[in-house]
Amino acid sequence: MMDEGIELSLTIAQIIQRLRGSHLHSQIERQAKECLHQPDVKLESLKEDVRSFLKTSGWERKLQNAVYRELHIQLPPRHPPAPPEHLKEPLVYMRKAQASWEKRVLKSLNSMSTELGVPLAHMRPAAEQKELTNKWNEMGTDEPDLSRFRPVYAPKDFLEVLIGLRNPNHDSSEDISVRSHWGLIQVPLNVRDIPHLREAYSELNLTSGQMGIDDHALIHPAVLCTHSLFCLHVSCVVVMEEDSAAAQQYSRQGCPTGLRADLWALILNATNQPQDVMHYEQLKAGVIQHNLLVDNLIYKDVKLTASNDDYYFVFEDFLYQVLLCFSRDTAVLEHFKYNSATPPKSYIQGEIISVIPFHGFSMYVAPLCFLYNEPSKLYNVFREMYIRYFFRLHSISSHPSGILSLCLQFERLLQTHLPQLFYHLRQIGVQPLRLAFKWMVRAFSGYLSTDQLLLLWDRILGYDSLEVVAVLAAAVFAFRAENLMEVTSLASAEAVLADLSTLKVMPLIQVFLFATAM
Repeated sequence: MMDEGIELSLTIAQIIQRLRGSHLHSQIERQAKECLHQPDVKLESLKEDVRSFLKTSGWERKLQNAVYRELHIQLPPRHPPAPPEHLKEPLVYMRKAQASWEKRVLKSLNSMSTELGVPLAHMRPAAEQKELTNKWNEMGTDEPDLSRFRPVYAPKDFLEVLIGLRNPNHDSSEDISVRSHWGLIQVPLNVRDIPHLREAYSELNLTSGQMGIDDHALIHPAVLCTHSLFCLHVSCVVVMEEDSAAAQQYSRQGCPTGLRADLWALILNATNQPQDVMHYEQLKAGVIQHNLLVDNLIYKDVKLTASNDDYYFVFEDFLYQVLLCFSRDTAVLEHFKYNSATPPKSYIQGEIISVIPFHGFSMYVAPLCFLYNEPSKLYNVFREMYIRYFFRLHSISSHPSGILSLCLQFERLLQTHLPQLFYHLRQIGVQPLRLAFKWMVRAFSGYLSTDQLLLLWDRILGYDSLEVVAVLAAAVFAFRAENLMEVTSLASAEAVLADLSTLKVMPLIQVFLFATAM
């Protein structure tokens, strides 16, 4: 174990190094120099006066938020002799499995390129560039022929890879419990059970008020109104103070609809300053200049998913704009330092694309369109959501918020607290994870009603964890347990779980966590 003092010093050094070359650093430096000309800044108290100026002018808060962001996206400092790949993923067999999966995906992409005679990347002709520029805000009206293109992979393909994963150093015979043989995930990872979850998610207990729960019948209207006004006042103060840490703590019990966009942007430290807008415009120029094979996959995915969704079809133009820019954003490459994956190359002068989209990828963006109507702000928030959370849902790692841990946690929760249901489903040849995986890999986007999905994502941001996704998946099975105990086939089980759009997320999670017998 690394000494706490050394670990803290390394963390501070890493954050300073990362922020030193940032735009924020140059802005603060410029402001500090300009304040030297103010009459109340004295030479004998120069350090204190400059610090006081930065605090009163709001720059100290901006710096605190930037440091808070760095603490959330970087891993704990490693011991100096440890290899760099240990930062990406400490378990060797996980790294090998991810590398093997990437080769398979790239092979599929290259095969598609060869079969269709479509290059991975090429410069658009001048006429095509002009046409795309003119219809940038109306790309949803375009109907390109996408019949030849297919998603590189679907969530079910990825699930099969996770099911086949084994730790070569682990002797399964050492596992005293037989529950590991019931489920599909056979890797020894530590996941939290309900007692530990109750402790970690104490703000969700049944006696705590939660924003967005339909409890009008239980609380006197006057009391409910007073409580709502108080919550709204607190959230307004948090937004005005521009405090990322306070915003994150506040969102654990839900965000007011009218302030959710501001609170999320504050938590993520996703700004929309002139330099951010300029970066977005540069990405847009890259889209107009070059055509990538993955552009067709993005078009195809949006057409197959969001365009057919009653909630999201109206945002088709925004989805194209955000995802096409995202595929070319080199700033996204930063997250590969702590991601078990490696970035694929597009071969435009060695340029690297951020991610190869899979079936359903556009649904990570779609719910955010309800919150942000300015493309550059929407883009910045999505990018931060992706590099903090969403990338973990489609990469192989041992991280507690990784999809592998979520799958294992879901199975353990059912096995421990709904053993009869789990056994019944196994007896009729149904593995619960095969039913729930599609929900978890998309963080329930496209399955819940939008208002309920946003309440779920409030908690993801508030607790800085995707763990609540696995909890909700188990809670859905608990809620539908009576019906599921009556099914006799996979088709009937799928029918019981086909429609989640009427579910109320927070009561389900609260009851499962705090009313389940242990």
